[in-house]
Amino acid sequence: MGFGLCSLGVLVLYALIMVYRLDTFYGSSELLAPKKLCEALAGFGLGGSSIALFGRVAGGIYTKAADVGADLSGKNEYGMEEDDPRNPACIADNVGDNVGDIAGMGADLFGSFAEATVAALVIAAGSTKPCLDGAESISHNFSALYFPVLISSTGIVVGIVTMVLVMSMLHSLTKELSGIETTLKLMLIVSTILETPVVIGLGLACLPSSFCLDGKTVTAWACIAAILMGLWAGLLIGLVTEYYTSHTYKPVRELAASQVPSAATGIIYGLALGYNSCIIPTILLTAVVVGANTLCGMYGVALGALGMLSTLSMGLTIDAYGPISDNAGGIAEMSGLPASVRELTDALDAAGNTTAAVGKGFAIGSAALVSLALFGAFKQRAGIEHVDVADSWTFAGLLIGSLLPYAFSAMTMKSVGEAAADMVKECMRQFPAIVAGTAEPDYETCIAISTNASLKEMVAPGLLVILSPLVMGLLFGKNCTAGLLMGALVSGVQLAISMSNTGGAWDNSKKFIKGNGLEELLGIQKGSKEYEAAQKNSVTGDTVGDPLKDTSGPSLNILIKLSAITSLVFASVVAKSSNETGGPFWLK
Repeated sequence: MGFGLCSLGVLVLYALIMVYRLDTFYGSSELLAPKKLCEALAGFGLGGSSIALFGRVAGGIYTKAADVGADLSGKNEYGMEEDDPRNPACIADNVGDNVGDIAGMGADLFGSFAEATVAALVIAAGSTKPCLDGAESISHNFSALYFPVLISSTGIVVGIVTMVLVMSMLHSLTKELSGIETTLKLMLIVSTILETPVVIGLGLACLPSSFCLDGKTVTAWACIAAILMGLWAGLLIGLVTEYYTSHTYKPVRELAASQVPSAATGIIYGLALGYNSCIIPTILLTAVVVGANTLCGMYGVALGALGMLSTLSMGLTIDAYGPISDNAGGIAEMSGLPASVRELTDALDAAGNTTAAVGKGFAIGSAALVSLALFGAFKQRAGIEHVDVADSWTFAGLLIGSLLPYAFSAMTMKSVGEAAADMVKECMRQFPAIVAGTAEPDYETCIAISTNASLKEMVAPGLLVILSPLVMGLLFGKNCTAGLLMGALVSGVQLAISMSNTGGAWDNSKKFIKGNGLEELLGIQKGSKEYEAAQKNSVTGDTVGDPLKDTSGPSLNILIKLSAITSLVFASVVAKSSNETGGPFWLK
């Protein structure tokens, strides 16, 4: 999946560049100006994020409505697992894993790749200020201008080499269930190590030793450093996410212990864990932004985002591991296969849950850098020299922008809650006859509930994301739009990290308790009253965390990226609707 999606993205983008280089739309064979060409490619990023909105938001509502509904009705009322074929919501739950965690996640990261590339191209092609030392502009050098596309191309090759190396060298480790998580993590680490010399060689081969970028002379080594900062920050963010969400480490084990007294203590500790997990990723992102911007301006930030996404093929491959294993376990349960098969799939799923959490952290980090790079491209296209937070319109936009992630999350979580309530009602209606053996489960009705809810409930969040920057820009000017983008980015990143990690920690603490981890940790025997209470409390925490980690949290990536790419595409329209100072057109 990872290699196929990345290859398709690079191929389509390269084909668009080759087509747009010739002005075929006007019947001429003359080359388009680089600036016009790269601005036309912004539509590619907008299209990628628009589909990602459907995959992440609609897919998240679909899968979590079924998952929460299956848990509440089956486990809590009848002690029935969500994958039990007698549970009417089991098919919708398994289908939802593919919709939200495979298609949604793939579309999200594909959108990040497209937008990071577009941002770098637009910034480079739009750099018109001459340098005092007479250095040549990057827009006059084809291989240098389209260097961002080549970064992603090398990542695919490195990913293939990594998979061959790791699987051949660690073949014996993959035979042990305990070694699966280590092997998956090593793939990400090895791909990052191998990508480092490749990026250095590519930069030295394609970029001039020095060139002009928006009035500043930049060296090839500065660009390489920006890419490497993003590359290694992505790995570190993934490892930090693993620390906070894997039951191998202290935070999740402490969370499991906190669920012994009551569900409330587990909820409180889980929220604290999620908030605490924001600290290190935010510091890492700050370091990348400051370092890359100092070296190469906003072009460096875009290169940092591409560096973080250069191992995308491997990241997607690892991220898809969990949902695939989860589906395999569901099929084994519904098919009545031996318990040993389910034990194997549960072990694979546990490893996959951690890698999925790592993937979510990776996606959020890359989305933050991509959004900032798109903000830089928007600022350039809209003709904004400096963003002054003290300006009343900019500050107003900042406040509204910081509000958007909360409004968006409220909409998506409420949608999951309402759809899950409908699912529970339907399942509870069917259960008496199913348990009595007088009727078969009606899977189609449950699938229809999830489908209708996902399509209906994604409309309002989608309109909020797309229309907010346009309405603010058209009515209140480009400065207000700039403030809105900054506010959405700053609050959205923190909220997304805390939501995703809180939900992931609750999920893995439930699996830790189910796997008899409390006996080793606290000496609580499986089957005792304390164990049964902790198990039930962990199910409550996991149920609350489901929409956080699989719907609202990941969907915030789309909010901060889609609002930024929408602003970039319509930057010229927003600029025309502003007065001379960047305020609203109606205020002279």
